[in-house]
Amino acid sequence: MVRGLMSTLSLVCLPGDTIFIILRKQKLIFLHWYHHITVLLYSWYSYKDMVAGGGWFMTMNYSVHAVMYSYYALRAAGFRVSRKFAMFITLSQITQMLMGCVINYLVFYWMQHDQCYSHFQNIFWSSLMYLSYLVLFCHFFFEAYIGKMRKITKAE
Repeated sequence: MVRGLMSTLSLVCLPGDTIFIILRKQKLIFLHWYHHITVLLYSWYSYKDMVAGGGWFMTMNYSVHAVMYSYYALRAAGFRVSRKFAMFITLSQITQMLMGCVINYLVFYWMQHDQCYSHFQNIFWSSLMYLSYLVLFCHFFFEAYIGKMRKITKAE
């Protein structure tokens, strides 16, 4: 059941926040497309394997997306939302990526001790995916929040 839910919800999330971004007339950045396409491909790939750790991945992802969609909804409704809330969301995403790497490590470790069933290929692709997200989300955070603060400080 969790496998089917994970795959189905991945299909829903792909257009969900994309619609919010388009309605707000904002540019769709590489991180957005890359993240959603690779999550969709990984979900389809993992569907057959009943992935160990999949429940953790799904819970983290949908917790972060619930907060993010709330932010988008408030903005779309015309409410002024603190920049700190957007920073919190991005930091939550970075934390999610770090935890994804930790979960992959634990699954691999437990797999070696016959305590957890998984496939090396799945752990490899998931780790590659989470590490690439970690780099991209950290870069986004720096560009969107730290870099802009430096530019504002220099201008003053």
